[in-house]
Amino acid sequence: MSTVIFGFIFIIINFTLFLAFYRLFGKMGLFTWIGIATILANIQVVKQIELFGLTATLGNTMYASAFLATDLLNEKYGKKDAQKAVWLGFSTLLIMIVVMQLAIQFTPHPEDFAQGSLETIFGLIPQIALGSLAAYIVSQMSDVYVFSFLKKHFPKDSQFWIRNNGSTMISQLIDTLVFTSIAFYGYEFHIWLQIFITTYILKWIVALLDTPFGYIAKKFPE
Repeated sequence: MSTVIFGFIFIIINFTLFLAFYRLFGKMGLFTWIGIATILANIQVVKQIELFGLTATLGNTMYASAFLATDLLNEKYGKKDAQKAVWLGFSTLLIMIVVMQLAIQFTPHPEDFAQGSLETIFGLIPQIALGSLAAYIVSQMSDVYVFSFLKKHFPKDSQFWIRNNGSTMISQLIDTLVFTSIAFYGYEFHIWLQIFITTYILKWIVALLDTPFGYIAKKFPE
Protein backbone atom coordinates (compact mmCIF):
# COMPACT_ATOMS: atom_id res chain seq x y z
CA MET A 1 0.00 0.00 0.00
CA SER A 2 1.38 3.42 -0.97
CA THR A 3 2.20 6.02 1.67
CA VAL A 4 -0.40 8.43 0.23
CA ILE A 5 -3.27 5.91 0.34
CA PHE A 6 -2.32 4.75 3.82
CA GLY A 7 -2.08 8.40 4.85
CA PHE A 8 -5.69 9.06 3.83
CA ILE A 9 -6.84 5.93 5.68
CA PHE A 10 -4.88 7.11 8.72
CA ILE A 11 -6.59 10.52 8.58
CA ILE A 12 -10.08 9.01 8.30
CA ILE A 13 -9.47 6.66 11.24
CA ASN A 14 -8.10 9.49 13.41
CA PHE A 15 -11.06 11.79 12.83
CA THR A 16 -13.59 8.96 13.10
CA LEU A 17 -12.17 8.20 16.54
CA PHE A 18 -12.38 11.91 17.33
CA LEU A 19 -16.10 11.94 16.44
CA ALA A 20 -16.75 8.81 18.48
CA PHE A 21 -14.98 10.31 21.48
CA TYR A 22 -16.99 13.52 21.27
CA ARG A 23 -20.25 11.66 20.73
CA LEU A 24 -19.65 9.46 23.76
CA PHE A 25 -18.28 12.03 26.21
CA GLY A 26 -19.53 15.39 24.94
CA LYS A 27 -17.77 18.61 25.95
CA MET A 28 -15.50 16.80 28.42
CA GLY A 29 -14.50 14.50 25.59
CA LEU A 30 -13.18 17.47 23.61
CA PHE A 31 -11.03 18.59 26.54
CA THR A 32 -9.72 15.07 27.05
CA TRP A 33 -9.08 14.58 23.34
CA ILE A 34 -6.88 17.69 23.25
CA GLY A 35 -4.71 16.19 25.98
CA ILE A 36 -4.51 12.85 24.16
CA ALA A 37 -3.82 14.45 20.78
CA THR A 38 -1.11 16.71 22.19
CA ILE A 39 0.79 13.78 23.68
CA LEU A 40 0.43 11.47 20.67
CA ALA A 41 1.31 14.18 18.16
CA ASN A 42 4.52 15.01 20.00
CA ILE A 43 5.50 11.33 20.13
CA GLN A 44 4.72 10.83 16.45
CA VAL A 45 6.65 13.94 15.38
CA VAL A 46 9.99 12.23 16.06
CA LYS A 47 9.25 9.91 13.14
CA GLN A 48 10.16 11.21 9.70
CA ILE A 49 8.48 9.93 6.55
CA GLU A 50 8.92 10.48 2.83
CA LEU A 51 5.97 11.91 0.94
CA PHE A 52 6.08 12.77 -2.77
CA GLY A 53 9.86 12.45 -2.56
CA LEU A 54 10.11 15.03 0.23
CA THR A 55 10.92 14.66 3.93
CA ALA A 56 8.08 15.28 6.39
CA THR A 57 7.33 14.57 10.03
CA LEU A 58 4.49 12.43 11.33
CA GLY A 59 2.00 13.74 13.85
CA ASN A 60 0.24 16.33 11.70
CA THR A 61 -3.11 14.52 11.64
CA MET A 62 -3.35 14.05 15.39
CA TYR A 63 -2.17 17.61 15.98
CA ALA A 64 -4.79 18.93 13.55
CA SER A 65 -7.51 17.10 15.46
CA ALA A 66 -6.56 19.13 18.55
CA PHE A 67 -7.18 22.33 16.55
CA LEU A 68 -10.55 20.97 15.42
CA ALA A 69 -11.45 20.23 19.05
CA THR A 70 -10.49 23.79 20.03
CA ASP A 71 -12.56 25.22 17.17
CA LEU A 72 -15.59 23.15 18.20
CA LEU A 73 -15.27 24.33 21.80
CA ASN A 74 -15.10 27.90 20.53
CA GLU A 75 -18.03 27.33 18.19
CA LYS A 76 -20.39 25.60 20.61
CA TYR A 77 -19.28 26.63 24.08
CA GLY A 78 -17.43 29.91 23.69
CA LYS A 79 -13.99 31.49 23.65
CA LYS A 80 -13.25 30.96 27.35
CA ASP A 81 -13.68 27.20 27.11
CA ALA A 82 -11.46 27.15 24.03
CA GLN A 83 -8.74 29.06 25.88
CA LYS A 84 -9.06 26.74 28.87
CA ALA A 85 -8.58 23.78 26.53
CA VAL A 86 -5.44 25.36 25.08
CA TRP A 87 -3.91 25.67 28.55
CA LEU A 88 -4.94 22.10 29.32
CA GLY A 89 -3.11 20.87 26.24
CA PHE A 90 -0.06 22.99 27.08
CA SER A 91 0.01 21.65 30.64
CA THR A 92 -0.34 18.09 29.37
CA LEU A 93 2.61 18.56 27.02
CA LEU A 94 4.73 20.18 29.73
CA ILE A 95 3.98 17.38 32.21
CA MET A 96 4.83 14.71 29.62
CA ILE A 97 8.17 16.35 28.85
CA VAL A 98 9.16 16.84 32.49
CA VAL A 99 8.02 13.43 33.77
CA MET A 100 9.53 11.44 30.89
CA GLN A 101 12.81 13.34 31.12
CA LEU A 102 12.99 12.28 34.77
CA ALA A 103 11.86 8.72 33.99
CA ILE A 104 14.71 8.03 31.57
CA GLN A 105 17.24 9.16 34.19
CA PHE A 106 16.59 6.03 36.27
CA THR A 107 19.33 3.43 35.89
CA PRO A 108 17.72 0.51 34.05
CA HIS A 109 17.84 -3.06 35.32
CA PRO A 110 20.47 -5.21 33.55
CA GLU A 111 17.66 -7.17 31.87
CA ASP A 112 15.70 -4.05 30.85
CA PHE A 113 15.07 -3.76 27.13
CA ALA A 114 13.10 -0.50 26.94
CA GLN A 115 15.59 2.16 28.06
CA GLY A 116 17.17 2.69 24.66
CA SER A 117 13.82 3.04 22.93
CA LEU A 118 12.50 5.42 25.60
CA GLU A 119 15.62 7.57 25.27
CA THR A 120 15.16 7.67 21.50
CA ILE A 121 11.54 8.79 21.75
CA PHE A 122 11.51 10.91 24.90
CA GLY A 123 15.14 11.99 25.15
CA LEU A 124 14.24 15.34 23.66
CA ILE A 125 17.06 17.79 23.27
CA PRO A 126 16.15 21.15 24.86
CA GLN A 127 15.52 22.94 21.57
CA ILE A 128 12.91 20.37 20.44
CA ALA A 129 11.12 20.54 23.79
CA LEU A 130 11.21 24.33 23.67
CA GLY A 131 10.01 24.29 20.06
CA SER A 132 7.04 22.08 20.92
CA LEU A 133 5.95 24.17 23.88
CA ALA A 134 6.41 27.53 22.16
CA ALA A 135 4.73 26.45 18.93
CA TYR A 136 1.77 24.91 20.76
CA ILE A 137 0.85 27.85 22.95
CA VAL A 138 1.42 30.52 20.28
CA SER A 139 -0.44 28.71 17.50
CA GLN A 140 -3.35 27.47 19.63
CA MET A 141 -3.98 30.89 21.14
CA SER A 142 -3.79 32.38 17.65
CA ASP A 143 -6.34 29.82 16.50
CA VAL A 144 -8.76 30.82 19.26
CA TYR A 145 -8.51 34.54 18.49
CA VAL A 146 -8.66 34.14 14.70
CA PHE A 147 -11.65 31.78 14.98
CA SER A 148 -13.47 34.27 17.23
CA PHE A 149 -12.69 37.07 14.77
CA LEU A 150 -13.97 35.07 11.81
CA LYS A 151 -17.05 34.02 13.77
CA LYS A 152 -18.06 37.68 14.08
CA HIS A 153 -17.68 38.28 10.34
CA PHE A 154 -18.88 34.87 9.10
CA PRO A 155 -21.46 33.80 11.71
CA LYS A 156 -23.70 31.56 9.60
CA ASP A 157 -23.74 27.83 10.16
CA SER A 158 -22.93 27.29 6.49
CA GLN A 159 -19.79 29.41 6.95
CA PHE A 160 -18.26 27.14 9.58
CA TRP A 161 -15.78 25.95 6.96
CA ILE A 162 -14.45 29.51 6.68
CA ARG A 163 -14.01 29.81 10.43
CA ASN A 164 -12.50 26.37 10.80
CA ASN A 165 -10.15 26.41 7.81
CA GLY A 166 -9.24 30.08 8.10
CA SER A 167 -8.22 29.89 11.75
CA THR A 168 -6.51 26.51 11.40
CA MET A 169 -4.46 27.41 8.32
CA ILE A 170 -3.24 30.68 9.83
CA SER A 171 -2.44 29.14 13.21
CA GLN A 172 -0.79 26.09 11.61
CA LEU A 173 1.44 28.39 9.57
CA ILE A 174 2.52 30.04 12.82
CA ASP A 175 2.94 26.64 14.48
CA THR A 176 5.08 25.26 11.65
CA LEU A 177 7.26 28.36 11.49
CA VAL A 178 7.86 28.51 15.26
CA PHE A 179 8.44 24.77 15.73
CA THR A 180 10.73 24.18 12.78
CA SER A 181 12.70 27.38 13.44
CA ILE A 182 13.44 26.31 17.02
CA ALA A 183 13.54 22.51 16.79
CA PHE A 184 15.57 22.35 13.59
CA TYR A 185 17.80 25.34 14.26
CA GLY A 186 21.28 24.59 12.93
CA TYR A 187 20.06 22.27 10.15
CA GLU A 188 21.08 23.07 6.59
CA PHE A 189 18.62 25.59 5.16
CA HIS A 190 17.39 23.37 2.32
CA ILE A 191 16.55 20.57 4.78
CA TRP A 192 14.75 23.00 7.11
CA LEU A 193 12.85 24.51 4.17
CA GLN A 194 11.83 21.06 2.92
CA ILE A 195 10.51 20.05 6.34
CA PHE A 196 8.72 23.39 6.72
CA ILE A 197 7.02 23.25 3.30
CA THR A 198 5.99 19.59 3.43
CA THR A 199 4.76 19.86 7.02
CA TYR A 200 2.63 22.90 6.22
CA ILE A 201 1.25 21.36 3.02
CA LEU A 202 0.23 18.28 4.99
CA LYS A 203 -1.46 20.50 7.57
CA TRP A 204 -3.38 22.27 4.77
CA ILE A 205 -4.57 18.94 3.40
CA VAL A 206 -5.60 17.65 6.83
CA ALA A 207 -7.36 20.95 7.64
CA LEU A 208 -9.45 20.63 4.49
CA LEU A 209 -10.25 16.98 5.14
CA ASP A 210 -11.31 17.58 8.74
CA THR A 211 -14.05 20.06 7.74
CA PRO A 212 -16.76 17.44 7.05
CA PHE A 213 -16.02 15.87 10.44
CA GLY A 214 -16.43 19.31 12.01
CA TYR A 215 -19.90 19.70 10.47
CA ILE A 216 -20.89 16.26 11.73
CA ALA A 217 -19.63 17.07 15.23
CA LYS A 218 -21.54 20.39 15.24
CA LYS A 219 -24.80 18.45 14.99
CA PHE A 220 -24.10 16.37 18.08
CA PRO A 221 -26.22 17.38 21.11
CA GLU A 222 -24.42 19.43 23.76
